[in-house]
Amino acid sequence: MYIVCTTVDTLLVVAGVLCSEITIMTDHDSTETLDVTGQNCPMPVVKTKQTVDRLDDGDVLEVLATDPGSMNDIAGWAETTDGVELVAQEDGETVFTHYVRKTE
Repeated sequence: MYIVCTTVDTLLVVAGVLCSEITIMTDHDSTETLDVTGQNCPMPVVKTKQTVDRLDDGDVLEVLATDPGSMNDIAGWAETTDGVELVAQEDGETVFTHYVRKTE
Protein backbone atom coordinates (compact mmCIF):
# COMPACT_ATOMS: atom_id res chain seq x y z
CA MET A 1 0.00 0.00 0.00
CA TYR A 2 1.27 3.46 -0.83
CA ILE A 3 0.43 6.85 0.63
CA VAL A 4 -0.06 9.48 -2.05
CA CYS A 5 0.14 13.14 -1.11
CA THR A 6 -0.63 16.03 -3.39
CA THR A 7 -0.12 19.67 -2.63
CA VAL A 8 -0.36 22.92 -4.51
CA ASP A 9 2.35 24.60 -2.50
CA THR A 10 5.00 22.67 -0.58
CA LEU A 11 4.64 25.12 2.30
CA LEU A 12 1.03 24.04 2.76
CA VAL A 13 1.70 20.34 3.38
CA VAL A 14 -0.36 19.19 6.33
CA ALA A 15 -0.14 15.48 7.07
CA GLY A 16 -3.51 13.80 7.25
CA VAL A 17 -5.33 16.69 5.59
CA LEU A 18 -3.88 16.71 2.09
CA CYS A 19 -3.01 13.03 1.99
CA SER A 20 -5.22 10.14 1.03
CA GLU A 21 -4.47 6.46 1.28
CA ILE A 22 -4.89 4.40 -1.89
CA THR A 23 -3.78 0.99 -3.09
CA ILE A 24 -1.75 0.95 -6.29
CA MET A 25 -1.28 -2.23 -8.30
CA THR A 26 2.00 -2.18 -10.17
CA ASP A 27 2.92 -3.68 -13.51
CA HIS A 28 5.95 -5.29 -11.91
CA ASP A 29 4.42 -7.57 -9.31
CA SER A 30 7.24 -10.00 -8.79
CA THR A 31 7.15 -13.74 -9.34
CA GLU A 32 10.27 -14.34 -7.26
CA THR A 33 12.59 -12.35 -4.99
CA LEU A 34 16.37 -12.60 -5.03
CA ASP A 35 18.17 -11.26 -1.95
CA VAL A 36 21.76 -10.27 -2.72
CA THR A 37 22.09 -7.82 0.15
CA GLY A 38 25.63 -7.67 1.51
CA GLN A 39 27.13 -8.78 -1.79
CA ASN A 40 29.18 -6.52 -4.04
CA CYS A 41 29.97 -6.37 -7.74
CA PRO A 42 29.78 -8.57 -9.72
CA MET A 43 27.62 -10.91 -7.61
CA PRO A 44 24.29 -9.02 -7.84
CA VAL A 45 24.43 -9.22 -11.65
CA VAL A 46 25.76 -12.79 -11.71
CA LYS A 47 23.05 -14.07 -9.38
CA THR A 48 20.36 -12.03 -11.16
CA LYS A 49 21.32 -13.65 -14.47
CA GLN A 50 21.34 -17.15 -12.94
CA THR A 51 17.90 -16.62 -11.43
CA VAL A 52 16.37 -15.02 -14.54
CA ASP A 53 17.57 -18.00 -16.60
CA ARG A 54 15.31 -20.26 -14.48
CA LEU A 55 12.19 -18.08 -14.86
CA ASP A 56 9.38 -18.48 -17.38
CA ASP A 57 8.77 -15.84 -20.05
CA GLY A 58 6.91 -12.87 -18.58
CA ASP A 59 7.98 -13.58 -14.99
CA VAL A 60 9.38 -10.67 -13.00
CA LEU A 61 12.31 -11.02 -10.62
CA GLU A 62 12.60 -8.61 -7.69
CA VAL A 63 16.26 -8.15 -6.72
CA LEU A 64 17.19 -6.68 -3.33
CA ALA A 65 20.75 -5.31 -3.15
CA THR A 66 22.79 -3.12 -0.84
CA ASP A 67 25.55 -2.36 -3.33
CA PRO A 68 24.87 1.16 -4.71
CA GLY A 69 26.68 0.14 -7.90
CA SER A 70 23.92 -2.37 -8.57
CA MET A 71 21.76 0.48 -9.90
CA ASN A 72 24.08 0.99 -12.88
CA ASP A 73 25.30 -2.60 -13.08
CA ILE A 74 21.88 -4.24 -13.37
CA ALA A 75 20.59 -1.50 -15.68
CA GLY A 76 23.59 -1.92 -17.98
CA TRP A 77 23.33 -5.70 -17.94
CA ALA A 78 19.61 -5.61 -18.79
CA GLU A 79 20.15 -3.09 -21.58
CA THR A 80 22.77 -5.25 -23.27
CA THR A 81 21.14 -8.64 -22.68
CA ASP A 82 18.56 -10.16 -25.00
CA GLY A 83 15.57 -11.72 -23.28
CA VAL A 84 15.41 -9.40 -20.27
CA GLU A 85 13.82 -6.06 -19.55
CA LEU A 86 14.51 -3.75 -16.63
CA VAL A 87 10.99 -2.83 -15.53
CA ALA A 88 11.86 -0.51 -12.62
CA GLN A 89 14.44 0.38 -10.01
CA GLU A 90 13.90 1.88 -6.58
CA ASP A 91 16.69 3.74 -4.85
CA GLY A 92 16.17 3.13 -1.13
CA GLU A 93 18.23 4.48 1.73
CA THR A 94 20.05 1.20 2.27
CA VAL A 95 18.40 -1.30 -0.10
CA PHE A 96 18.17 -0.92 -3.86
CA THR A 97 15.31 -2.80 -5.50
CA HIS A 98 15.35 -3.88 -9.13
CA TYR A 99 12.54 -5.47 -11.14
CA VAL A 100 13.69 -7.54 -14.12
CA ARG A 101 11.26 -9.25 -16.51
CA LYS A 102 12.22 -12.27 -18.59
CA THR A 103 10.98 -11.54 -22.11
CA GLU A 104 12.00 -14.68 -24.03
